[in-house]
Amino acid sequence: MVASIEVAIFFCNFANYSLEKPTAMRKNILTFILLCFMNNLSSQNIFFEPYSTLHGVVPFNKIKTEDYQPAINEGIRRQNAEIEAIITNPETPTFANTVLAYEKSGEMLQRVSTVFGNLLSAETNDELQELAKAIMPLMSEHANNISMNEKLFARIKIVYEQRNKEALSTEQQKLLEEVYNGFVRNGANLQGEAKEKYRALSKELSLLTLQFSDNNLKETNSYRMVITDKSQLAGLPESSIEAAKEAATEGWIFTLQAPSYGPFMMYADNRQLRRELYMAYNTKCTHDNAYNNLEIVKKLVNVRLEIARLLGYDNFAAYNLQERMAQNSDAVYKLLNQLLEAYSPTAKQEYAEVQALAHQEQGDSFTLMPWDWAYYSHKLKNKKFNINDEMLRSYFELSKVKEGVFGLATRLYGITFKKNPTIPVYHKDVDAYEVFDKDGKFLAVLYTDFHPRASKRAGAWMTSYKGQWISENSDENSRPHISIVMNFTKPTAEKPALLTFDEVETFLHEFGHSLHGIFANTTYESLSGTNVYWDFVELPSQIMENFAIEKDFLHTFARHYQTGELIPDELVQRITDSANFNVANACLRQVSFGLLDMGWYTRNTPFDGDVKTYEKKAWEKAQILPVVEEACMSTQFSHIFAGGYSAGYYSYKWAEVLDADAFSLFKQKGIFNQEVADSFRENILSKGGIEHPMTLYKRFRGQEPTIEALLIRNGIRK
Repeated sequence: MVASIEVAIFFCNFANYSLEKPTAMRKNILTFILLCFMNNLSSQNIFFEPYSTLHGVVPFNKIKTEDYQPAINEGIRRQNAEIEAIITNPETPTFANTVLAYEKSGEMLQRVSTVFGNLLSAETNDELQELAKAIMPLMSEHANNISMNEKLFARIKIVYEQRNKEALSTEQQKLLEEVYNGFVRNGANLQGEAKEKYRALSKELSLLTLQFSDNNLKETNSYRMVITDKSQLAGLPESSIEAAKEAATEGWIFTLQAPSYGPFMMYADNRQLRRELYMAYNTKCTHDNAYNNLEIVKKLVNVRLEIARLLGYDNFAAYNLQERMAQNSDAVYKLLNQLLEAYSPTAKQEYAEVQALAHQEQGDSFTLMPWDWAYYSHKLKNKKFNINDEMLRSYFELSKVKEGVFGLATRLYGITFKKNPTIPVYHKDVDAYEVFDKDGKFLAVLYTDFHPRASKRAGAWMTSYKGQWISENSDENSRPHISIVMNFTKPTAEKPALLTFDEVETFLHEFGHSLHGIFANTTYESLSGTNVYWDFVELPSQIMENFAIEKDFLHTFARHYQTGELIPDELVQRITDSANFNVANACLRQVSFGLLDMGWYTRNTPFDGDVKTYEKKAWEKAQILPVVEEACMSTQFSHIFAGGYSAGYYSYKWAEVLDADAFSLFKQKGIFNQEVADSFRENILSKGGIEHPMTLYKRFRGQEPTIEALLIRNGIRK
């Protein structure tokens, strides 16, 4: 503030003086004043220069909301200048002066947009969400201006067409291929009216996805089920009741956040309240209010179709799958249908078993509905295996689970984690760790953010605040800053955060993604870490989930939070024995999501029908439970409408085939086998997207994957 006042006084004094001076001198003085003022602005905006912090971490404590817009504007201006320098270079286009120069452009814009985008998901507010409505279209327009820059694309095209004349490394060839294809896939070959149409559609898409996400978050946060009659809490575990009590000023409050919703659906004896909560969750964004996404779903589907058709594809799936391992929708449907055929008989048996238990308790006329599934499944699981989440929670205190998961990485890869409270974070619940390699060298920064809050969207994800890259002109290996964000059960006044077994698996999953980022070791940032095909990116995450049922792993950390007693072997055995409980229904649930996704994006004509009706038709082959007419998944399905999984949700099952096959090698040679772990790090985790995923996978595994390992692991085949 002082600096601003000084500049203002300086401006006034010189303005008065300059009135009596010649025009040229007045212009020079005013230019000098303007430069001083701009320098003052940049000195106050943390994004204008690289961060002067330990490891160059984001100085969250110094960021102000009003910093974002000016920094975005300046970032765009700087990248435009960098692009202009590339296209006006009089030298013949080469990999170095064109493709590499383009790869390195936009450093400031990436710095600010990364922070803004991440906090929009993890620590948002009304002000940020309003700001996003201005920033997202601006970013979309800027991206279009670059991808449709004819002079820039002409230079890139020359390099691409003459690529055999330069002695390019494998990485350089891959970067050139990705850059060239990226331009083509983003409209570089479009002409005239088609090019302007693409610009308009891209802008519309960015606004629609933002609106979809905002509506979903606000609808989730707006719901409260208030209970004042204690008898209606019957069946609920103490941990759930305590959390509901802490959320309320009077009585107990249950929400649509996973740690609240999940236990209620599993344990609450009151069927009417289970139905009420289920309907609130499964009708999100369908109501006649400001958060309705029904029309937005239609628009998103049609805009993506129009973009695909504009670029020469029959539908959006054909466009998107070209850059995936699956390559086309036939391959996706082949996998989904294989899973349907293999798992459906078992899924029907599982449903019949759960229904039989419900009939024992409620009579033969009782119809098992979706809001009954978790409740009676839990009862059956407890009856068959004498195991449930509440029994296990006591052994999964969050700090111990964290030690166990970090310790697993130490045992497999030799890396260590050191909490550093001096590293700024964006919320008090976030911790920052320095990660060191087995030789003691700094490897990465890892942020952990575990608990739900109104400012955080639902779900769990890994992201980064800085990618990894290696300087071509020095020995510098710039290390990444990774973040894992989840919505785990919160601690209460009486108890620490005690996780469910599912939450332990989720932790392992997101941590697997983080290892993909932490071990990144490529020259170019755009090929680094998780910058791989979407149907390959889940392999590093899902393979980690396999450790959750391994006794040798559980014995490294799973101790009772009160007594310190190690989890008993017989309880671990029950975890292992129950691992495939209702596995077929879980599989068909994922298959149903994949079918719904493909149903929306394999359309060759615009959609103007009823969203709920279309949804029910798209995934009906995978439905085992009775259909609830009012329910709708599409209006809240952020993965495929506002995330990166449009025509890509099948990736989870695709990667599950990979992870089952890959982990079978660990099982064969020992789950902590150093040779296998080193090979997985070297061939999968460190390579990013520098080669085709199947090439990397076969280098690790020695063969292509088959579905057999998954079927055997799930007990579908013996």
